[in-house]
Amino acid sequence: MPNKLICPVCFHHCALAEGQIGRCRARENREGRIVSLSYGLVTSVALDPVEKKPFARWQSGKFILSVGTFGCNLSCAFCQNAAISQVGAEAETEELSPERLAYLAELFITRDNVGAAFTYNEPLIGWEYVYDAAKLLHEKGLLVALVTNGTVEPDILETLLPFVDAMNIDLKTWSADAYQKLGGDLETVKRTIVRAAEACHVEVTTLAAPGFGDDVAAMDEEAAWLASISEELPLHISRYFPRWKMTESMTPLETMEKLCETARKHLKYVYAGNC
Repeated sequence: MPNKLICPVCFHHCALAEGQIGRCRARENREGRIVSLSYGLVTSVALDPVEKKPFARWQSGKFILSVGTFGCNLSCAFCQNAAISQVGAEAETEELSPERLAYLAELFITRDNVGAAFTYNEPLIGWEYVYDAAKLLHEKGLLVALVTNGTVEPDILETLLPFVDAMNIDLKTWSADAYQKLGGDLETVKRTIVRAAEACHVEVTTLAAPGFGDDVAAMDEEAAWLASISEELPLHISRYFPRWKMTESMTPLETMEKLCETARKHLKYVYAGNC
């Protein structure tokens, strides 16, 4: 059997033979090394309002240069960005080096830009690009944000945290079993939230998708746990609409109201999104 290398980025620890690509579609065993296939290749670039990430209590009223690549280490049936997150190197991309990204972010200061956000797909599967760009952004006095599913191993997170100012972390469901259906792990995400909240500004997003984030009793437990970190930790509860493989009807507004009311029993800042 050919020698295989273990990808160190997330708990999946894909064992890859030469030329084999991991489940995230963005990392490969190439000539005896696990390499990022997405480094410097972007699928999406936009100057977004900070609130769109979403951040409700960080740099309000400002803009941030948002960048996405391709791939994801989860496979959520309700993915909002499946066109780039559920594909690999066949994605349509343009080259954007860390140096060029930092230059563009600085250029847009005149348009109230505060820095760059790594978003749209899962940025941590291509953490090397984030790391190199974030260092350059900080050298220019700009800020760095991550919008992530939080499914990353601790050593990778520790490498990045000194260069990250804010994170919005998806907490997709409070059920460990449901997380497995998405290809994820609840305890990994909880660990990421706890550690990130010690190091930078953190906000959490839960999509009220049917069977995943729409259970009121589970939201009560989730919000209580988040409050144990800080009752001032902002929580965004986003309304689900049919996307990708999930065709169930949109989350009823009544359910959204109940979820938000429940979360507000524990947390000071709860925001309803997509309503």
